[in-house]
Amino acid sequence: MTVISSKEFATNQTKYYNLAQNEQVGIKRGKFVFYLTREPIFVDTYPEQPILEPDDSLRNAITFEELLERTNKDIHKMFFFKI
Repeated sequence: MTVISSKEFATNQTKYYNLAQNEQVGIKRGKFVFYLTREPIFVDTYPEQPILEPDDSLRNAITFEELLERTNKDIHKMFFFKI
């Protein structure tokens, strides 16, 4: 495995992309090391996330407008009180 600095990688990207086809290449930046991979990652390979059915918690939820109305009353009480 070859580990290089991020500056070295920025200077010679083609060289290290080609090298990554045959061996693992790590790019060190600060205390982290990022690895180049020759395996392409496709979004299609990830399984679809299931759509959750509404439950009681969702049915009891309030809309944004209701939240805004309720918080406006509290803010008025806190900051616009009569002296």
